[in-house]
Amino acid sequence: VQLQASGGGLVQPGGSLRLSCTASGTISSTAAAAWFRRVPGKEREFLAGIVGGGTTDYADSVKGRFTISRDIAKKTVYLQMNSLKPEDTAVYYCRRAYYGSYVWGQGTLVTVSS
Repeated sequence: VQLQASGGGLVQPGGSLRLSCTASGTISSTAAAAWFRRVPGKEREFLAGIVGGGTTDYADSVKGRFTISRDIAKKTVYLQMNSLKPEDTAVYYCRRAYYGSYVWGQGTLVTVSS
């Protein structure tokens, strides 16, 4: 099983980006998924999660700005990020549940700067 994350890039403050995380291999299309980010020198931060039934959860730091969603048919999970701030600059990672453990994507860099 592999996760391919994409959609990162450079965006101005106040802008939006949508990250995608597509799974390949034998993974349930409704497997729980989550997005994290890491800033150099800091701990990895949970941002948003979605479980099999579709219930979502968000960190306070992104609630109201970020939205996690999924396309079951495409085995893809998205993170829509709006009203981006310079402090959102980080490498973003997706993670999916897999047989009692987790599999991680490779990370995609988001830079918020004018």
